[in-house]
Amino acid sequence: MEQVKPLCQYFRECGGCTAQHISYKVQIENKKNVVANALKKNSIGYSKEIQLFADNEYNYRNRMDFIFSFQGPALRKKDKFNKFVPIARCEISNSKINALLTEIMQWYEANKTNLSSFDINKFTGCLKYVVIRAPENTDSTTISFVLNSDSPKLAEHTEIIRKFSETCSAKNIIIAKVERTKDESISQDCFAVKGTTSMEESLNGKKIIFSSQSFFQNNTLMAEKMISYCREAVKKYADKYTVLIDLYGGSGTFGISLADLFYKCYIIDNDTLNISCAKENIAANSIVNTEATCTDASSLDINFSDAVVITDPPRSGMDQKAIKKLIQLMPKAILYISCNPQQLAKELRSFNKYYTLESISVFDLFPQTVHVEAAAELRRIR
Repeated sequence: MEQVKPLCQYFRECGGCTAQHISYKVQIENKKNVVANALKKNSIGYSKEIQLFADNEYNYRNRMDFIFSFQGPALRKKDKFNKFVPIARCEISNSKINALLTEIMQWYEANKTNLSSFDINKFTGCLKYVVIRAPENTDSTTISFVLNSDSPKLAEHTEIIRKFSETCSAKNIIIAKVERTKDESISQDCFAVKGTTSMEESLNGKKIIFSSQSFFQNNTLMAEKMISYCREAVKKYADKYTVLIDLYGGSGTFGISLADLFYKCYIIDNDTLNISCAKENIAANSIVNTEATCTDASSLDINFSDAVVITDPPRSGMDQKAIKKLIQLMPKAILYISCNPQQLAKELRSFNKYYTLESISVFDLFPQTVHVEAAAELRRIR
């Protein structure tokens, strides 16, 4: 196996980016093989070439979640959940994140006698995480300080963070509160001490508003490539009578980007924050044929004989009830996007009787790691 010198000074000590010693050419071939082997393991026949989409090897992430150690922002040690590596620079993060990380480190050093980092063994302390998000195409930079909601020092830390916001270059600074027993880096119990809790990105010319406390693609360039791929994939199924259903749609990125190809578009998600943002995005992009509905995918209640579905579920995959609903609906095409190729291949078996696997593509949204995204295009058997 061809090896290269890792770029990161924390390689092997930090638990992230464990593939840095492997040449990128080999990394992406390995990821193609992961998808191919998952299909084979689940008896999914596919003889065509797996398409591969890739871009920057480093400096691609627009979001990083740092845990607060007693030495400031850190990442977890390799194979040691309760041990941390203080991080001064992250090589897979974009330049905006690294610049903000420097500001946070300087703030921590200047105020550490008054700051209390969370102890994950004793469940005490106040500062749990700091989440830095920095979109590539806008200035909507955001820092979320995640605090222990049970800490008696909440008010004191809030005031110290508020003072930091007066000099910090981030557009938005947010305080999010999480219970002491929960290991989470986002929360709907949040407020902005500077700016707003919403963020904005531009993807392929579309304005996309999303919540700082919700999921959004961490690799902007690859997200744009994925949208372009989806557009080409569904275009052949679209006409003036066809409906697009954006299932597990989040803030509506796919629906907003593809709605112009279809008669009607429905964005469906069970998160109220996501749907609120999706409605804002529909208005902001002056889209007249699209609706956003807050409901669970398993409660899908849209009945069109001429439909195309894009589904982008979480890592755990689609709800079995949602799969049954899709089979009842029998759209003429399904584009299944997944960050878990094993789960994707497993669920493709449910559609084998009714659909042909027209194409499958690999998107490397996570270079230097073992993770990979895949998209399966299913065409209804007529």
